Amino acid sequence: MSSNKNALIRYKTLDKCLKNKYKKYTLEDLIDECSEALFEYEGKESFVSKRTVQLDLQNMRSEKFGYEAPIEVYERRYYRYSDPEYSIHQISVNENDLKAMNNAIQILKQFKDFSMFKEMNGVIQKLEDSIHSTKQKSIIHLDKNEQLKGLEYIDVLYESILNKKVLKICYKSFKAREENILTVHPQLLKEYNNRWFLICWHKKAIYNLALDRMITIETDSQTEYIDKDFDADRYFGDVIGATVSETQRGQNVIFKVTPQHAPYVKTKPFHHSQVILEEDESGTVFKICVQLNFELERMILGMGEFLTVLGPRKLKHRIANSIRIANSNYQQQKSNNENL
Repeated sequence: MSSNKNALIRYKTLDKCLKNKYKKYTLEDLIDECSEALFEYEGKESFVSKRTVQLDLQNMRSEKFGYEAPIEVYERRYYRYSDPEYSIHQISVNENDLKAMNNAIQILKQFKDFSMFKEMNGVIQKLEDSIHSTKQKSIIHLDKNEQLKGLEYIDVLYESILNKKVLKICYKSFKAREENILTVHPQLLKEYNNRWFLICWHKKAIYNLALDRMITIETDSQTEYIDKDFDADRYFGDVIGATVSETQRGQNVIFKVTPQHAPYVKTKPFHHSQVILEEDESGTVFKICVQLNFELERMILGMGEFLTVLGPRKLKHRIANSIRIANSNYQQQKSNNENL
């Protein structure tokens, strides 16, 4: 049994003894009670030292664990709570604690319609009732869209990751002509830009499957689950978004932002690797080290005329070509309108 669990058992036992109004407990009695409690849980002799119990009492008295228990020694021998109604399981909270809990509840309530949080509704209601939560309007708004296609699969995918289950997913990517049945070992659910993805092991590689391209999901109980001990921070460390290339390394992407919009990029970096290379009256030059993917291009194009890619050359040409095509589309539209 872990030392933390042992300590919890001792605290619970001491709490029961100290609030007992009908029995007097000496330090030796408390030691015996803790030893017996551990024996019941472990099924073997567990001797608790005098120093351990003294330290437990000291911790319960202090603010260390938030108890501040009113433990007193009376008749210079016996231990009890000076407040007979006190228990470490009935710790009061102050007004600031209530405000903090109330704010947390308001945030949780924003997920009430989200399928994977439906079971939280009862818990949230209990929290509201127990702390007398005020019915204030929400002052924090999270960007969410419960109508996104594929959200109905989050529950089963979450459970499959939690319980290490293999899945057979009928999947059709945007580029595929027909759907495919993929046997996958789910590792992680990832959200990016209001879209959800399943990161999974398939055959000999990590796959990224968009939930809105999934058609059906079935559990494969015949295949043994492969746990890749997936490190999300490391896997997505040099990308923007959710698209990761197993063969591509991060590249230095250098871009210049106009003076009016540079503060936005400074305060909300494109990537954690972002640094400023130079700055003058014409704008600010930034550098990030990332893989070249679709999400990076979409973010750059979203800045429009306020951002200019300086390198690498491949990305610069790709962005310039996208802008030329966009301009051609507008010119074509203008020409069509003039002919009407």
